[in-house]
Amino acid sequence: MFVAEDAGTLVGTYYLRANHKGGGAHVANCGYVTSTRASGRGVARAMCLHSLDVAAAKGFAAMQFNFVVASNERAVGLWKRLGFAIVGTLPQAFRHPRLGCVDAYVMYRSL
Repeated sequence: MFVAEDAGTLVGTYYLRANHKGGGAHVANCGYVTSTRASGRGVARAMCLHSLDVAAAKGFAAMQFNFVVASNERAVGLWKRLGFAIVGTLPQAFRHPRLGCVDAYVMYRSL
């Protein structure tokens, strides 16, 4: 688990782990959370870039996000700009509080 701070205030956190044990352990998985007060300040980008460096240093060959909500256009766009590709779609997998059921993506990037 890693944290991002700004002047002593927590603005984000993420975890990094193997996506699967055994034969899939060479692919990393991360999950990120940012403070709503830090929105638009590059916190998610900084954490993703940091996690990619840490994952490579730990010997992972790739990173995979298992569940990126398709309606979260900012996140999808950021991950694409950082080299991730949508490799799968989970139809109607997320029950959005306003939009109803929306797709989720599996996104992947080699390191």
